[in-house]
Amino acid sequence: MSKLPKGIKNLPPGQALIFYYGLAIVLGAMALSLPIAANGEPLSFLDALFTATSAQCVTGLIVVDTATKLTLFGQLVVLLLIQIGGLGITTFSVYLFFYLGVGVGIRDRWLIQETLLHSPVDSMRDLIRGVFFLTLLIEGAGTVLLAFAFVPEMGLIKGLYYALFHSVSAFCNAGFSLFSDSLVGYRNNPLVNLTIIGLIVLGGLGFLVMKEMIDLAKQRKGRRRLSLHSRLVFLTSGLLIVGGAILIGLLEWPTSLSSMGAGESLWTALFQSVTARTAGFNSIDLNLLEVPTLFMIMFLMFVGASPGSCGGGIKTTSLALFVIVLYSRLKGNPHTNVHRRTLPEAAASKVLTLVMTALLFLAVAVFALLAVQLHGLSASASRGVFLEYTFEAVSAFATVGLSLGATAKLVPLGKMLIILLMFVGRVGLLTVAFAMLYRSREDAVQYAEENIMIG
Repeated sequence: MSKLPKGIKNLPPGQALIFYYGLAIVLGAMALSLPIAANGEPLSFLDALFTATSAQCVTGLIVVDTATKLTLFGQLVVLLLIQIGGLGITTFSVYLFFYLGVGVGIRDRWLIQETLLHSPVDSMRDLIRGVFFLTLLIEGAGTVLLAFAFVPEMGLIKGLYYALFHSVSAFCNAGFSLFSDSLVGYRNNPLVNLTIIGLIVLGGLGFLVMKEMIDLAKQRKGRRRLSLHSRLVFLTSGLLIVGGAILIGLLEWPTSLSSMGAGESLWTALFQSVTARTAGFNSIDLNLLEVPTLFMIMFLMFVGASPGSCGGGIKTTSLALFVIVLYSRLKGNPHTNVHRRTLPEAAASKVLTLVMTALLFLAVAVFALLAVQLHGLSASASRGVFLEYTFEAVSAFATVGLSLGATAKLVPLGKMLIILLMFVGRVGLLTVAFAMLYRSREDAVQYAEENIMIG
């Protein structure tokens, strides 16, 4: 028995992160497969594994209705997995190490640095404590606000439980709901809309950005200035939210929004723009939306939230840096300049690698999913559901949870592919790639250069 902990302790950082997430998923799947977790027939282990992965990876795709199929025990297991996944296994465990007085090793510091930080901090202990309590504070505030909407309808105990569940799910960008139609029934409720939108946005900004805002608010003297990272996060997030809402409103005004009043249409467009970036709630049936709108939502899902946050996707700063690098190179500038700062070439190389690797991985995954799900169907039938499965794959990879109904049609192998997409999307594509393939090559051979024609 002593060899197992020693082997785990000596795992490289990337493999350790994968192990922690995988262990939580397996334990969650075992709990969800128990008879006490489901109403009626217990969940099959595959369905339990799918649900546990979706919760732990804060995705929100479901093969069973959380509201009706899962018992209170099953729902609490899902809620716990969402909370652990949102905080991050490493962040949560390192906080416990601090609480127990155990030192943090180099591996744990590397994991925290990669997960949360864009610059060094003075005290890792204070950072993790701040992450933990800031999460509880925001989720607590969200619970109180949602209780004003749910308690009058459901009573005190049930209303508070629903408020807590949806507050945690929204802040962790999970998208799990105890309503079978998600939040369609509350799309005209300003309190629910604003609270859920606020929780999603805060959960998607990144802990370090929120910490920086709090520090600036406390600063009374001296020049107040956000870091370049935070400025790019706010600028990109704002453009995506506002731009997405405007485009959804313009595209859907003659069709799916035509039967709604002006206020309800505004809330729906804004809500879908926010939730598309990894949250997974919906306030309208997505099958009513036009194809251009769905394509734009897939783009928003692919971009996702910001680094060090509860959300997935390639991240807002990756999109911003990708556009900045492309603009600089098209102008013939070998350097990447933004806001009177020059970014390291390593950052430019990393973002190009990340975006291209994500696109290639997603393309292969979509092909595999289509091959599994559409094999044997006629050509006309296959073309009709092509968009559904492509949308499903992007949603799983970006850990969003929005679906056009393809989840219910997944065959066992299709479920396994979606599980893989959710896991890789949450742990991080480069983390998985480096954990499996990366080796330090200081003695790598370099040959004589020779150019080729491009374009």
